[in-house]
Amino acid sequence: MPLSVLSDFRQGGPFSASMTAFHPLTQPSMKLNRRTLSALLAGAPLLSLAQAGAETMTPPAALHIENIPAIPKDLAQRMAAYTEFRGHGFADWHPTKAEMLVSHRAAGASTAQLFRLDAAMGELKPVTQGPEPAGGGSYEPKAGRYIVFARSSGGNEVTQLYRQGFDGAAALQITHSDERNGFAGWRKPQGEIVYTSVPIDRTAQGGTRSKIITSFWAVDPEAKDPIQARRKLVELEGGGWGGSVSEDGKRMALSKYISANESQLWVMELEGEQAGKPMQLLPKPGSSEAKAVYFGSFLPDSRTLLVATDRFGEFRELTVLDAKTQELQRITAHIPWDISGGDVSADGRTLVLQANADGRDEMHWVDTRSWKELPLPKVAAGSVGSTRFHPSLPLLAYSVSSPKGPSQLYVLDDKGVSQPWSKAAVPAGIDTQAFADTEIVRWKSFDGLPISGLMNRPPAHFKGKRPVLISIHGGPEGQATVGFLSRWQYFVQELGLVLIQPNVRGSSGFGKSFLAMDNGFKREDSVRDIGALLDWIKTQPELDAERVVVVGGSYGGYMSLAVATHYSERIAGAIDVVGISHFVTFLNNTESYRRDLRRVEYGDERDPAMRAHLEKISPLSNAHRIKKPLFVIQGKNDPRVPYTEAEQIVAKVREQGTPVWYLRADNEGHGFAKKENSDYMQWAMLLFMQQTMLR
Repeated sequence: MPLSVLSDFRQGGPFSASMTAFHPLTQPSMKLNRRTLSALLAGAPLLSLAQAGAETMTPPAALHIENIPAIPKDLAQRMAAYTEFRGHGFADWHPTKAEMLVSHRAAGASTAQLFRLDAAMGELKPVTQGPEPAGGGSYEPKAGRYIVFARSSGGNEVTQLYRQGFDGAAALQITHSDERNGFAGWRKPQGEIVYTSVPIDRTAQGGTRSKIITSFWAVDPEAKDPIQARRKLVELEGGGWGGSVSEDGKRMALSKYISANESQLWVMELEGEQAGKPMQLLPKPGSSEAKAVYFGSFLPDSRTLLVATDRFGEFRELTVLDAKTQELQRITAHIPWDISGGDVSADGRTLVLQANADGRDEMHWVDTRSWKELPLPKVAAGSVGSTRFHPSLPLLAYSVSSPKGPSQLYVLDDKGVSQPWSKAAVPAGIDTQAFADTEIVRWKSFDGLPISGLMNRPPAHFKGKRPVLISIHGGPEGQATVGFLSRWQYFVQELGLVLIQPNVRGSSGFGKSFLAMDNGFKREDSVRDIGALLDWIKTQPELDAERVVVVGGSYGGYMSLAVATHYSERIAGAIDVVGISHFVTFLNNTESYRRDLRRVEYGDERDPAMRAHLEKISPLSNAHRIKKPLFVIQGKNDPRVPYTEAEQIVAKVREQGTPVWYLRADNEGHGFAKKENSDYMQWAMLLFMQQTMLR
């Protein structure tokens, strides 16, 4: 039984509504041949290569391109190797067999799909297919006769759930197309799934909703007409609800997400007289306790609740809720980091937990009879991704990634032996073991606050001061974590750039006080953290402070634009990927189910003082201060940061005479999920950096 609710709540539950990853570092990297690389480092513009008669790449049909030079075909071909790092993600165990459901992008495929893997290092057997990526994936829990998985179209995040068998027949959609749906779990004995649905703005009068309702439904996925057969369990106000079903299918733990710093824990019976009547457990109704986060999940006994909370200190620890006293017993107070995920064995005796230690997820084991930590079995080195006990066999699946390799799957047996089950695809001729480890660097900000970041250095044969690429995560309550850089490794390994991923104030993983330091009127303090980073770069003899480009996705896109307005004279250029350009227009136009959740973070634009502040600090209001080249990248179907945010900043900066490149994908949303689009985006980024900091 996965403790999915121990992780930060994401809209849509365990099956993420977005099949894309907006942060550019999640997209795999590229490589130049030595001839082109030598020309590049010698200062020969790649644009001149195309003008000299070299064949150029034909852009994918869905891309809208403005002011971006043609991509030399030879360059793209030589880069191809770095686009073919392909790891594996764990989705689910088969209920009775040593077989797992795996997420993977096959060779030559555009998107990730789901596969069956029934032996260590065995053949991947395709389950899902189609032009859109498949997300999540869960076996029917009695005999594993079919799976339920999630998929949206063109990045629109209007997620639908599907039933998919193993006979080669097409998947059957089992949810309503006019709703955004999220899988919450199985009622295993009853043969039903529970899922959430939220109506979307395109079905509302006027294209927006003043009130958001989350509905919880139960349905047998094998019903003749699952949409007609579904039963409504409850309607709850707001868009931040998620749930976890007990093993006996008789109750649910409900989490009401209010912000990254506050949530509530409720419980609801699914049968009997109290069915459909949620009861708030934490914080206790009427309590005056400070804001805290609470996420709950049942142990296999279907009565005991595990609760992740930061109520007792800076970090999110695991506790047990006493059913009689309603008090919390602390379990992981000795671990000075956020508990970020975990799972419980089928017999309920062992917990495997993940703790986010300075950006690297570490594994911990706990005995549920004594609630004491157990010695850690010998596991593969690296940052732990997912962990999942088999429901009927003494096996634990876990994934591991590191700066030296993409995600791979391992299985630990009851004898403590760990065996690899998958091997990530690494292109011939690239030795990932030669990639340098990620370092943690630290500097002090304008107010003395310590800030840290991850830094990747190029090979030693690159001499002299190195150009710097600053990549800022989204969220804003995201975190730059240690892992494989994928295609972005090209910039480090082959171009000799230094990559720095800062965790500015407001990032998760460093305590709840740090997390709240950028809220509301303090928004630009995080931008000043980047100013302090630029100061630090200037003091480093191996870094070239005159050749710095900043890039970021989503909130990181806003940060890139903000850095371009505040520190234009100190950077060579900025790349904004699906970023916010004006907080008021963003809050007005983002999907309604997200609006109130974002207001807590950014500020409520309906308040006159806050509105004036948001107007003042928005990059669009300060576009005249952007003097260095700008590259804006956007998905047309983005429901989070609408494409109008990109187009208004492009137009405004161009009015000032500053060079602006614009790349929009009409079949993508909050980031590029399709390989052909990601490839073109990365080639264009290379050209942009070549014309700004690699001259």
